[in-house]
Amino acid sequence: MKDYYAILGIAANATLAEIKTTYRKMASQYHPDKNASSEAPAKFRKVQEAYEVLSDVDKRKAFDENRRRSLLDSPIDTAHEIWQYYLDGILKK
Repeated sequence: MKDYYAILGIAANATLAEIKTTYRKMASQYHPDKNASSEAPAKFRKVQEAYEVLSDVDKRKAFDENRRRSLLDSPIDTAHEIWQYYLDGILKK
Protein backbone atom coordinates (compact mmCIF):
# COMPACT_ATOMS: atom_id res chain seq x y z
CA MET A 1 0.00 0.00 0.00
CA LYS A 2 1.28 3.44 -0.89
CA ASP A 3 1.58 5.93 1.95
CA TYR A 4 0.47 9.19 0.42
CA TYR A 5 1.43 11.14 3.52
CA ALA A 6 4.99 9.85 3.25
CA ILE A 7 5.10 10.66 -0.47
CA LEU A 8 4.23 14.28 0.29
CA GLY A 9 6.28 14.30 3.49
CA ILE A 10 3.41 15.52 5.67
CA ALA A 11 1.74 14.36 8.88
CA ALA A 12 -1.45 12.32 8.78
CA ASN A 13 -3.31 15.16 10.46
CA ALA A 14 -2.23 17.79 7.90
CA THR A 15 -4.83 20.34 6.91
CA LEU A 16 -6.07 20.73 3.37
CA ALA A 17 -4.09 23.98 3.11
CA GLU A 18 -0.89 22.17 4.16
CA ILE A 19 -1.57 19.41 1.64
CA LYS A 20 -2.15 21.92 -1.15
CA THR A 21 0.96 23.96 -0.32
CA THR A 22 3.17 20.87 -0.16
CA TYR A 23 1.68 19.51 -3.38
CA ARG A 24 2.33 22.72 -5.29
CA LYS A 25 5.91 22.88 -4.08
CA MET A 26 6.64 19.23 -4.96
CA ALA A 27 4.77 19.34 -8.27
CA SER A 28 6.86 22.32 -9.29
CA GLN A 29 10.03 20.59 -8.13
CA TYR A 30 9.38 17.34 -10.03
CA HIS A 31 7.49 18.64 -13.07
CA PRO A 32 9.19 17.12 -16.15
CA ASP A 33 9.30 20.53 -17.85
CA LYS A 34 11.35 21.94 -14.96
CA ASN A 35 13.34 18.87 -13.88
CA ALA A 36 15.51 17.02 -16.39
CA SER A 37 16.11 14.06 -14.05
CA SER A 38 15.01 10.69 -15.40
CA GLU A 39 13.22 10.08 -12.08
CA ALA A 40 11.21 13.32 -12.21
CA PRO A 41 8.20 12.03 -14.23
CA ALA A 42 7.65 9.06 -11.89
CA LYS A 43 7.98 11.24 -8.79
CA PHE A 44 5.66 13.82 -10.33
CA ARG A 45 2.99 11.14 -10.96
CA LYS A 46 3.31 9.88 -7.36
CA VAL A 47 2.88 13.40 -6.01
CA GLN A 48 -0.16 13.93 -8.24
CA GLU A 49 -1.72 10.64 -7.12
CA ALA A 50 -1.14 11.47 -3.45
CA TYR A 51 -2.72 14.89 -3.89
CA GLU A 52 -5.74 13.49 -5.73
CA VAL A 53 -6.49 11.19 -2.80
CA LEU A 54 -5.62 13.46 0.12
CA SER A 55 -7.35 16.57 -1.25
CA ASP A 56 -10.68 14.76 -1.67
CA VAL A 57 -12.51 14.36 1.67
CA ASP A 58 -14.13 11.01 0.83
CA LYS A 59 -11.03 9.50 -0.78
CA ARG A 60 -8.88 10.66 2.14
CA LYS A 61 -11.26 9.16 4.68
CA ALA A 62 -11.24 5.80 2.85
CA PHE A 63 -7.44 5.92 2.55
CA ASP A 64 -7.03 6.73 6.26
CA GLU A 65 -9.29 3.84 7.28
CA ASN A 66 -7.47 1.42 4.99
CA ARG A 67 -4.14 2.71 6.31
CA ARG A 68 -5.17 2.15 9.90
CA ARG A 69 -6.27 -1.39 9.12
CA SER A 70 -2.83 -2.25 7.80
CA LEU A 71 -1.58 -3.28 11.22
CA LEU A 72 0.19 -6.26 9.70
CA ASP A 73 2.75 -4.15 7.84
CA SER A 74 4.10 -2.36 10.89
CA PRO A 75 1.99 -3.20 13.92
CA ILE A 76 3.86 -1.19 16.55
CA ASP A 77 4.13 1.96 14.44
CA THR A 78 0.55 1.69 13.23
CA ALA A 79 -0.79 1.05 16.74
CA HIS A 80 1.17 4.05 18.02
CA GLU A 81 -0.29 6.22 15.26
CA ILE A 82 -3.83 5.04 15.96
CA TRP A 83 -3.55 5.74 19.67
CA GLN A 84 -1.93 9.13 19.07
CA TYR A 85 -4.69 10.08 16.62
CA TYR A 86 -7.34 8.85 19.06
CA LEU A 87 -5.86 10.65 22.07
CA ASP A 88 -5.35 13.87 20.13
CA GLY A 89 -9.04 13.77 19.18
CA ILE A 90 -10.11 13.26 22.79
CA LEU A 91 -7.83 15.96 24.17
CA LYS A 92 -9.05 18.52 21.63
CA LYS A 93 -12.69 18.12 22.73
